[in-house]
Amino acid sequence: MKKIFLMVAIIATSFVQYGFAQIDHAGHQTQAVALLPLYYNIKDALVSGDAKLAASKSQEFVNAVNSTDAKVVGETNKKALLEHAGKLAKSKDLKSEREHFAGLSTSMIALAKASKLSDEPVYQMYCPMKKSNWLSSEKAVKNPYYGSAMLTCGNVVETIK
Repeated sequence: MKKIFLMVAIIATSFVQYGFAQIDHAGHQTQAVALLPLYYNIKDALVSGDAKLAASKSQEFVNAVNSTDAKVVGETNKKALLEHAGKLAKSKDLKSEREHFAGLSTSMIALAKASKLSDEPVYQMYCPMKKSNWLSSEKAVKNPYYGSAMLTCGNVVETIK
């Protein structure tokens, strides 16, 4: 009877540990996935030319990155994300925000290619005038670097699935 009880205890313990490991992994993946909609919010604010909203959304992005485990995004990429989003959050100038958005986009593209950030396709766009990329949830070009001045300048260069 003691042997049966001991075996049941060992099996139960292994299932509990496996369950915790799955929750931990899922939690890490959720952290990375949560960054993409926040990035899109920054992009959309820049498309509309709203410097105040772009700064506000960048601060939300900074807060999310700060609460993300470095194992999820990688230490180097986390540092780059924080650097560019932090500068964007502190800026009140649309031109400056768009400059920092280019660096933020480079880091987000690297993250999107390394991790599955969405069940939906993620489109990598390219602006030939700015010579910079950005991510979008839709194929239609809405350029965050020039906003209404050159809203449709750019093209899809890759679909990240």
